[in-house]
Amino acid sequence: MDGGTLYSIGELARRTGLTVKTIRFYSDRGIVAPADRTHAGYRRYAPDAVARLALVRTLRELGLGLDMIRRVVDQELTLSDVAAEHAVALDVQISVLRLRRAVLTAAATREPTPKEMALMHQLATLSAAERRRLIEGFLDAVFAGLPGGGRHAAVRRSMTPELPATPTDEQVRAWMELAELSLDPDFRAGVRRLAEDHVAGLPDGAPTSPRPDLVAAARELVGPAVVSGISPDSPQADPVVAALAARCALVHDRPDDAELRRWMLHRLEAASDPRRDRYLQLLALINDWPAPERLAPVLDWSVTALRLRAAR
Repeated sequence: MDGGTLYSIGELARRTGLTVKTIRFYSDRGIVAPADRTHAGYRRYAPDAVARLALVRTLRELGLGLDMIRRVVDQELTLSDVAAEHAVALDVQISVLRLRRAVLTAAATREPTPKEMALMHQLATLSAAERRRLIEGFLDAVFAGLPGGGRHAAVRRSMTPELPATPTDEQVRAWMELAELSLDPDFRAGVRRLAEDHVAGLPDGAPTSPRPDLVAAARELVGPAVVSGISPDSPQADPVVAALAARCALVHDRPDDAELRRWMLHRLEAASDPRRDRYLQLLALINDWPAPERLAPVLDWSVTALRLRAAR
């Protein structure tokens, strides 16, 4: 049949699985031109139109536009060039769709107001530069003007989220929540107080040189008591509290007295904000770091134990 035989548009439709209307549409746009016409004006197509239409159908299913398809079948563009260009365009579309899905998924779980929904969408679609500026604004609010500014560079880096170029839905949702948290004035003020306490030390003007963090000491000394199930109001908790106070007194070169313990209580209460734990969890998720140890149980135990003993 291929030896000079021409196909009617109906025969071409049966061979390709496309409708007559679709083939006529492609023919009118010069993508599959007829090889001849009958005396009555009916179109006739060469056998290679079958393969041409199969390629057109594939490219359309892949989402290519008609102009690009025409250039491919006319060999103005190679398939590899078109595939590479279209893959890049699809990457952009996929990224946009992923962001939209993340926003909608987050909205479905929290019932936001229209204003909150708009903020979520805005935060999800920020550029990399805009995300950096947002986080730098948060970190500036926390660390700007504190003594020994150079010492805070490493801490700033450890608190900086870096959303990957192709984030997962979970990472996008984590970014939105972390960004909202970093914009919260109350959270900013709380983290700022933690930074000030860490730098300033005791309230009576202790030196501002670096010193081991009280929270780290609580993690080390109180953590085992929490794991062991020791209640903060039990006699078994007394040596744990004493060890924590002794460590603090040694680090700050101060006596273990009521003033020291009041400062310890103040410091640990400020650190026990559950939003601090949440920020670190979200940060680890965004940066693909191991999940951090939750400090809330240790801090809650320490605060309760100090309060009970201060009241005695």
